[in-house]
Amino acid sequence: MKASELRSKDIDGLKKEVGDLLKAHFGLRMQKATQQLSNHSQLGKTRRDIARAKTVLAQKNKEAK
Repeated sequence: MKASELRSKDIDGLKKEVGDLLKAHFGLRMQKATQQLSNHSQLGKTRRDIARAKTVLAQKNKEAK
């Protein structure tokens, strides 16, 4: 997901997005542990998406204060 897409969301939408990404990352980690994951690069992409969403969320929280 692009940062510009994340910036267009409000704070509640960003919190939901972070939660969804964390659940998706957990699912990918479980697939890796059970050797069902075929595309290992998805783990890195998901981790970077989480970091990107958390960064935008922190920026919006800082602006709101």
